[in-house]
Amino acid sequence: MKAKPFRLGPVTIGGRRLLLILGPCVIESEKSAFRAAARISAITQRLGVPFIFKASYDKANRTSGKSFRGPGLREGCQILAAIKREFGVPVTTDVHSAADVEMVAESVDLLQIPAFLCRQTDLIEAAAASGRAVNVKKGQFLSPWEVAPIARKLRDGGCRKFLFTERGTTFGYNNLVADMRSIPWMRDQGLHVVFDATHSVQRPGGGGDRTTGDGKLAPVLAAAAVAAGADGIFLETHENPSRAPSDGANQIPLAELPRVLRKILAIRNAI
Repeated sequence: MKAKPFRLGPVTIGGRRLLLILGPCVIESEKSAFRAAARISAITQRLGVPFIFKASYDKANRTSGKSFRGPGLREGCQILAAIKREFGVPVTTDVHSAADVEMVAESVDLLQIPAFLCRQTDLIEAAAASGRAVNVKKGQFLSPWEVAPIARKLRDGGCRKFLFTERGTTFGYNNLVADMRSIPWMRDQGLHVVFDATHSVQRPGGGGDRTTGDGKLAPVLAAAAVAAGADGIFLETHENPSRAPSDGANQIPLAELPRVLRKILAIRNAI
């Protein structure tokens, strides 16, 4: 069983081209988000590949209650909508409650369900009813075959354009392991599968009051996921990860993004 491809503007999910979801972890400001979108657009245009721009309006799941979360729902959605108009790219962001879905759906092309909320029925049903495509992050606590009930919730809610993102599985304390077998296992269920290379190298709570990670390994896992047959790659990237207010340890420096993309696109072409 193979999932049917679908389009979001210039991007095809499940087609011959590799899907790319790229952007910073969180919207730090309108200016920084526009700078990131401009640089990523220039890079992908040189490589001849479309992409979906990603940034969060609210990082609701932070280790510390004092951590930076973003501009919030209304301002964040306005920034994402402006980026979509300015650069002509689809945009996505995570949504944390059913009450937020309607406003977010007015601004973005792809609703992202965070990993820790992937089994929240009200949120899944609201996303399914929104008319937008949906990307569900597979929870770190789920096996690959446990996404099947989530897919049924989406289909029962009238959603036919959806995908799942693998982002590692909890392995002991403060560690995640990415099992590449999950990619073909989920695709065998007739699902589109994206691999989140940057969140898969997190060490959740590894810094006590913050999450740490092994960002240098993200390109390695991205290459492995493409070779394993992933439909797309999710990469968070930042102009200066050491100064990023969220997940800096896992994000790929924008200066390194062209090299990383060239490698994974070459692997995609080879297979």
